[in-house]
Amino acid sequence: MRLADTLLQECIYHASTGLALDPARDFGLASYECDARLKAVRSGLDRQQQLLWANDGPALLIWIQGPDCSGKDGVIRNSLRGLNPQGVRVSDFPKPTELQRRENFLDRYRQQLPAPGMLTVFNRTPYESLVSDLADGYIDDSQAAGRLKQLLEFETQLAEQNIHLLKVYLHISKDEQKNRLKQRLVNPEKHWKLSIADLTGHQCFEATQANWNHALSQSNTVSHPWHILPANHKPLRNLLFCSLVAQKLESLNLQWPQPELPFSLNDLDKPCLPLG
Repeated sequence: MRLADTLLQECIYHASTGLALDPARDFGLASYECDARLKAVRSGLDRQQQLLWANDGPALLIWIQGPDCSGKDGVIRNSLRGLNPQGVRVSDFPKPTELQRRENFLDRYRQQLPAPGMLTVFNRTPYESLVSDLADGYIDDSQAAGRLKQLLEFETQLAEQNIHLLKVYLHISKDEQKNRLKQRLVNPEKHWKLSIADLTGHQCFEATQANWNHALSQSNTVSHPWHILPANHKPLRNLLFCSLVAQKLESLNLQWPQPELPFSLNDLDKPCLPLG
């Protein structure tokens, strides 16, 4: 078993520890080691994604969740770099509009599901419609319970459609979030990333983490577990995420399609037939 695969065994969500796991954990790997290992894993991931695309059957759907500044954009950019862009799609889900709030909360996610052979990433997950809407007062506890039931049924429906789901939570500490917000405040090139919601999220960090921990524990199933990746150290975060995607694709055990060939080697030497 590869080292990264061994580390990932420790990142599967456990109700006894949950988000109490140390987000600064580095597993003894220096940044340069993570970068070197990431390069190797990414090379294998490229082949696995080509297999997924060539088979045009199963699809991979990755849900990425995490606090502000946890690196959702960064992990997508660094880990999926170099893959065939025809077979990759990233969908972002900002705060829903008033029109979307009048629809079923899952509708906008259903509209972005991957076609056969695609690798699709959801930057933020349908679980925000449970955690954030409950915290903001859009739904009550009873409605939240109903949404959780719908979410678990939705995950089952994905499996029935041959869509393989991977749920990832990027775990950072409040101190690390503060450092990253400071970096954005002093760098004019990062100002566009800031919103008042970032400040509110930081001030309410502990309460928000508790809400997410509760949601993760309720939705962590044997068939669709959550993976909690320590994300204080960006190189390790990228390595673990990329390894997790590679591991998931390898588990599909895909082979190169072997259709009946439309022509033979000998046909290449034959003269052009009259057209028409």
